[in-house]
Amino acid sequence: MSVQFLASEDALRFAKDGTDAYRIFVAPGAWGERWGRAALISYLGEADLNVGLDHLDAWAKANLWQPQQVWGRQLVKQPAKAPHLLRGADWPRSQVIREHGLKYEIDFSVGYSIGFFYDQRSNREFLIRYRPKKLLNCFAYTCAFSVAAASGGSQTMNVDLSSKALMRGRANFLLNNIALVGHRFLADDVFSVLKRLAHRGEKYDCIILDPPTFSRRAKKTFQVKRDFAELLEKALLCTAPKSHILLSTNCLDINISDLKLIGSRIAAAYQISASFHYPKIPCDILGAHSPSTLWMELV
Repeated sequence: MSVQFLASEDALRFAKDGTDAYRIFVAPGAWGERWGRAALISYLGEADLNVGLDHLDAWAKANLWQPQQVWGRQLVKQPAKAPHLLRGADWPRSQVIREHGLKYEIDFSVGYSIGFFYDQRSNREFLIRYRPKKLLNCFAYTCAFSVAAASGGSQTMNVDLSSKALMRGRANFLLNNIALVGHRFLADDVFSVLKRLAHRGEKYDCIILDPPTFSRRAKKTFQVKRDFAELLEKALLCTAPKSHILLSTNCLDINISDLKLIGSRIAAAYQISASFHYPKIPCDILGAHSPSTLWMELV
């Protein structure tokens, strides 16, 4: 695989769209990203980092962009560490990025994940256009899906085990001048919440299912390959008529066809008619791995 760069016309299109968080290049052993005024290089080894810096410099020069900070993040299984500064001032470590004109805070000091996943851009764009009345965001993290929906007037329920992540989610709402009235943030186990919502008869016309590949919940573990079907079953009990459910995973063992098969089987078991829609692949994926995502529409 040779290096692939984001085309200059795509970078200009992002700028016109109010987006400044995207992948710049993909190369063997490394990839580079723009995060607002900063750049981040993810790499396997030191040699890959050095080559990655050269690729970053070449793209930045060709596109008349000068990052104020350059961060590095080594790709290791465990323990995953927060990015480290390679160039520029060590402060600020958090900053605001934009997508479709909306603002989101990222932080290079909090851990391996900095608070935002640009590879879900197409699905957030769908939410902006779709404008659901009530959105249930499971595994909400920093609530980027919810901010996109709320920008069009949606009420949202945000569920995540991490209260710190949800605190950052609240900050993203306020960053966009979206009042917190009509939005709930619940630090709890998604399965437990889905059970309670179904018992109370709460219904949502859009549900986001984008779970981690693995997590611990109470005394149990969640494994997406084993438990995704059960998750969808529980979520179906909280759906309003003609609702949409985002099926999404980063697990390498589950592809889009697998997601469609899971959705089709469960819909048939519950005697529900469903259609499936594939989001467009973002231009900045550049042949690298991206989440498997699929919209399931109940008809």
